[in-house]
Amino acid sequence: YTGVNKLANLRTPGPIPLDDEILESLGTQMINHRGPEYKDLLFKTTQGLKKVFATKNDVYIITGSGTAAMEAAVVNTLSPGDKAINATVGVFGNRFGVICERYGVNLTTLEFPFGTDIDIAKLRACIEENPDVKAVMITHNETSTGVTNNIRVAAEVIKGEYDKLVLVDGISSVCSIPIETDVWDLDVVATASQKGWMLPPGLAFISFSDRAWQAHAESTMPRFYLDMAEYKRYFEIGQPPFTPSISCMFALSTALDRIEQEGLGSLYERHATIGQFTRDSIRGLGLDIFPEREEIASNTCTAVSIPDGVDGGALVTKMRTEHNVILAGGQAGLSGKIFRIGHMGLTSHSDIQETVDALKVVLPQVGFTKYR
Repeated sequence: YTGVNKLANLRTPGPIPLDDEILESLGTQMINHRGPEYKDLLFKTTQGLKKVFATKNDVYIITGSGTAAMEAAVVNTLSPGDKAINATVGVFGNRFGVICERYGVNLTTLEFPFGTDIDIAKLRACIEENPDVKAVMITHNETSTGVTNNIRVAAEVIKGEYDKLVLVDGISSVCSIPIETDVWDLDVVATASQKGWMLPPGLAFISFSDRAWQAHAESTMPRFYLDMAEYKRYFEIGQPPFTPSISCMFALSTALDRIEQEGLGSLYERHATIGQFTRDSIRGLGLDIFPEREEIASNTCTAVSIPDGVDGGALVTKMRTEHNVILAGGQAGLSGKIFRIGHMGLTSHSDIQETVDALKVVLPQVGFTKYR
């Protein structure tokens, strides 16, 4: 892949730059979302999504952000007062917990330091200490810290050893980092269009296992727009329960055709290659990657530690105003401590090289003196 026509080098971890083919799809004329054309579109895209999720489970399309799918995971499987564990390694993992608390879930938070991944021994111990929990929430890829969790091993503990529901935030991983929904026995996986899917914001995707449907039957959580039973009922007649983002659906169809043509193996390898190239290039500047170990570093977003004496705010601003490179700063407690480079979806080596070349110019201007 060689790059897209872009107004700026958008290196945020979503939204991502779109190429001409996707932009053209977004301009397709509207159709009746209760008609046969939409039915064909819905069935085609859903089958394509299942291939990427690697699942025979139900997969549904929600018009909304990834957070809508996270909320759907909670309100369709739990009831007020149910006990659950949220294993979090960053800002977006914390969001799962906030959703649970807003809906009255009796939550135990298993929080790991920023820059680390889920400690499996501590996860096991937490479930041992809370044997009556119904579900465990985990984040596959945490863009706030640039860390990828080993959810295969986590699920082996959660489901294989303790038979708890596994609810996964896969928003920045699915379609970028390998995931095996059925093989790993993941009950709910949530993701969103503006990440590795090479699409604009607007759609969320969610998979539901048979076990998740059993939990849904027992759940008394209030829900309306995010009631997966309505999505299931309408899907059976080839319709959405509510007016969908038809433009995004056309673009999704185009993206899935491209994914099919490229092949998932090649897509994952492309993300791994560009992720490694980014990390190597950053280290070549004399900077450090924020994750504590190379093997947990994300292939969709690289978090870079800001050295002492460097003005992180000025760095991000100068990159944008003087070099047209849009980086993401740190969030919450990491504000001013890291910056982040997104490289999911359609990211080329030249996109990253352009970013690195700009950093070479800007870093000494904001207090960096330790080039390697």
